[in-house]
Amino acid sequence: MEKEKRMQVKGSSIMAVPAFVKATFPDRYEEWLKALTPEAQQIQKDVILATNLYPLYYAMVDPTQKICDVFYNGGTRGAWESGKFSASWAQKGIYKFFFKIGSPQFIIERAARVFSSYYPEGELRVTESDSNRVVLQIVKFPEPYRILDFDMAGWMDGTMELLRCSQGKVEITKSMAQGDPVTEFVATWV
Repeated sequence: MEKEKRMQVKGSSIMAVPAFVKATFPDRYEEWLKALTPEAQQIQKDVILATNLYPLYYAMVDPTQKICDVFYNGGTRGAWESGKFSASWAQKGIYKFFFKIGSPQFIIERAARVFSSYYPEGELRVTESDSNRVVLQIVKFPEPYRILDFDMAGWMDGTMELLRCSQGKVEITKSMAQGDPVTEFVATWV
């Protein structure tokens, strides 16, 4: 049985996806666009408004999966790289100030606080935090997708990279998409 595709995502969260394709594979943007479902194509062809809500599956899941399929031979690396790109995308926008003064711990904990503004039906909690480690758990997310686990982990990895953390590492230790009660990310750095 197919999942219901009703969950919503804020437009500001999805704007980095087509920007990633244009920046990384500029000559193949149309190929990626044509690989999308008609619903996802329509979202990408229209102007994406930062404050609007869009269907999560068509605005983020399908486009990210197609990045993996078209450019990364179906592997999840594309989702991770897209997530890393979105960290640098956020750094150029309204979160620039936080990246200048914040530590990885501060930035990643802040992400937990604003998570539900991007995913109104989702909830992300910090379950552990110290100066070299943060554990985050998605405790509520009605439509979990494994591809989004990699995208979110990539965002954390990209955040640590932007903050010039040495030996930064992100692991996905649990996944709601794979039947776990939560999705868990463990980020460590020196």
